[in-house]
Amino acid sequence: MTTSLFHGVIPPVPTILDANEQLDKEGMKRLIDFTIAGGVNGLFFLGSAGEFAHMSDDLRHEVARFCTAYVNKRVQVLIGAAHPGTEATLSFARHAKSVGADGVVVVNPYYNPLAEENITLHYSYLAENLDLPIVIYNFPALTGQSIPVDVVRKLALNYPNIVGLKDTVDSLNHIRETLQAVLPVRPDFAVFAGYDEYLFGTLILGGAGSIPASANFAPQLTCGIYQAWRDKDFHKAVELQQQLSWLPPLYALDTPFYNVIKYAIQLVGVDIPVNSLRPAQPLSDEKKAQVKAILEHAKLL
Repeated sequence: MTTSLFHGVIPPVPTILDANEQLDKEGMKRLIDFTIAGGVNGLFFLGSAGEFAHMSDDLRHEVARFCTAYVNKRVQVLIGAAHPGTEATLSFARHAKSVGADGVVVVNPYYNPLAEENITLHYSYLAENLDLPIVIYNFPALTGQSIPVDVVRKLALNYPNIVGLKDTVDSLNHIRETLQAVLPVRPDFAVFAGYDEYLFGTLILGGAGSIPASANFAPQLTCGIYQAWRDKDFHKAVELQQQLSWLPPLYALDTPFYNVIKYAIQLVGVDIPVNSLRPAQPLSDEKKAQVKAILEHAKLL
């Protein structure tokens, strides 16, 4: 198999903020150091968990610039470049390149549903005008429509700098369909599970890994699964996947789930504040107790 440019466990990193909704640089440093020490293969900033959708352009630029510089090539850096408009998306992607990112992750335009040819045009235009690897991000629960497998295949076939897909669809069957459609024409194309619990299944099917939020507070689980897979220690991989299976209920505790993830990070000992951009709300004591109970069931505390 041809080696993928990106692979393994690449968590979508929360943006650590102070009480005034400004970037908390010291907390951000501590989280970055924690995840890298946990064995991640890369870091993805300004994804859904990074709160890009609630940010000003200036804050998005600051986060991209600061985080890429602080990682300092210790692992690969992906930056989210999402926007409903193609030109604005390209502008964010070019900024990511200017600060030294290794690639960008681009969700399909949201708010207005798009015909297949317009989704294709969006990514084609980016690929033709950006000298940087692009990972397509399929998250229909938030964008309102799924990127058709045929579109992903066509883009992978025609554009070498479109190098992968984060597939945040609650179905391993969808990942299988994508892999079987794309890998025969692009063996190096990296398909990542967006949901933590599909990591092992994605690897079995031929995928590249996962982009799991849980790797921000329990990197030993997803990174352990990936390493066990590489070592062909399937018994250990199954054990860790079973432990990981306790965590998905976390994401249903609040909407959006930003502060849930941040509180989980705090509980495992990383010194960060638990603040998010409005309209996200602080966690109630009841929800904090639920987060703690889930981590205890997963034997993380």
